[in-house]
Amino acid sequence: MFKNKNGEHNNISGENIARIRKAIVPTVSQRALADKLQLCGIDVDKNAIQRIECGKRFVTDIELVAIAKVLDVPVLDLLKKPRAKKKAQD
Repeated sequence: MFKNKNGEHNNISGENIARIRKAIVPTVSQRALADKLQLCGIDVDKNAIQRIECGKRFVTDIELVAIAKVLDVPVLDLLKKPRAKKKAQD
């Protein structure tokens, strides 16, 4: 298996996928997202979604397009780099 030498994250979309998925009302579970992707012909399961969201799994372009379609967002929304978290001031 290929190891990314740029740290632990193998994608920049995982955090965005998780954020958008959780913002949908009612919230879409990882299993529900996987089920919807399977209906689009993408062979992923709940564990794959979990690994994508935590950055441990690469995401193909085909998967990214399908995820954007299922979440009803533009692909570019999934590719935005997450903002750096602000440190609490003393």
